[in-house]
Amino acid sequence: MNVLLVGLGGFIGAITRYALSGLAQRWTSSGFPLGTLLVNTLGCLVIGFIAWLVVDRHAMSDQTRLLVSVGFLGSLTTFSAFSYESFALIKDGMWWLAISSIVANVLLGLLAVLGGWQGAKSLLGN
Repeated sequence: MNVLLVGLGGFIGAITRYALSGLAQRWTSSGFPLGTLLVNTLGCLVIGFIAWLVVDRHAMSDQTRLLVSVGFLGSLTTFSAFSYESFALIKDGMWWLAISSIVANVLLGLLAVLGGWQGAKSLLGN
């Protein structure tokens, strides 16, 4: 049952990401990835709200948390999970670990994109 809840949430999250991101991109012609920024920021806002409900209020069942946090937000954006984990480390006073995680995620993510780009270029040609 849990797998189905995550899958359903993921299905809805992916469609929402596609729709919101596309809509936001039509608002700008600058080339700035506004759609990605929008869904990442929205995902962070929603996961912060849900985390408060779950952690501080215990107001959400495990099944609802799986559907919304893991499925929907996980599909909408993994940036929300990264941001919440960083926030939780800071909140718990583990600044060094939070900063290390933030730097590592951003740098390794950028390097991975570069590596994937170069790998595809090497394998598939210019």
